[in-house]
Amino acid sequence: MANVESKIPPDLCKQLRALAHDLSNSLETVLQAAYLLAQSEMPDQSRRWIEMIDQATKDSVRLNRKLREILRSQ
Repeated sequence: MANVESKIPPDLCKQLRALAHDLSNSLETVLQAAYLLAQSEMPDQSRRWIEMIDQATKDSVRLNRKLREILRSQ
């Protein structure tokens, strides 16, 4: 458990929560677009790019989720 000295100032924590929330919304749009593109017929080379975008977005969602967990603990 974090001690008092390591707490993020409340105003900064609030701003970071808002940014993390907005980032979640943007990432959701990219995830949905990658999913829809993957459902369409496309050449293998294009499909590999879509898979890369999808995986990178999922990784970003995971990192953002961890950030939000840290901020919630503040």
